[in-house]
Amino acid sequence: MTNESSIVKAILRYLNSLPGCLARKRWGGGMGVAGEPDIDACFRGRSLQLEVKRPGEKPTLLQLKRLEQWREAGALVGVVTSVAEVKELLACACAPPK
Repeated sequence: MTNESSIVKAILRYLNSLPGCLARKRWGGGMGVAGEPDIDACFRGRSLQLEVKRPGEKPTLLQLKRLEQWREAGALVGVVTSVAEVKELLACACAPPK
């Protein structure tokens, strides 16, 4: 089974290959805020906050709370397990209105 670190690296590689996107891994530890999403990015001027999980794993209640705080502040947020899910999230969020 793929480990979370490999998924994060693949997502970062993808995001940083996109024009208008800058993405970084958010590191935990004593200086961070508990439950913050794994990836902090800006895509075409919009904050993107991603919690990365291995397939079948679920975010904690604290992680969900942090994502909701980011969403309320206007960020695009998601819990993702693959590059394909990131592509889907961006396609839905960046599609022109109908």
